[in-house]
Amino acid sequence: MRYIWIDEYLLEKAGVTKDLKKEWNWIRYQIGGKLFAAVCLNEKDEPYYITLKLEPEEGDFLRKQYEDIVPGYYMNKVHWNSVKPDGAVPDELLKDLLDKSYQLVLGGLSKKKQQEILGDI
Repeated sequence: MRYIWIDEYLLEKAGVTKDLKKEWNWIRYQIGGKLFAAVCLNEKDEPYYITLKLEPEEGDFLRKQYEDIVPGYYMNKVHWNSVKPDGAVPDELLKDLLDKSYQLVLGGLSKKKQQEILGDI
């Protein structure tokens, strides 16, 4: 995988937890118990997709711009997108998309939960 920085990058964000969902063989990144990103592993435990949530219009636009961004693997194809881990999506764009996914899921949490996560209480 060319995005070797992804784990450290995501774990630096406030309130992020990480686990391995054995049944799916996914490394999941969550905020407030809600998934916002995942590294999907194959049978050899190698990354084959990075899945994240985006606004539908942006996801659709990006899929048309980058052949390495596809509808979400095993997810709702409208809201979720998957990035091929050895593809040509620039690092800075992937970081931006991961940030947007984090913000989108964080924004869907209650105001109280957001304040707890961000340390505003």
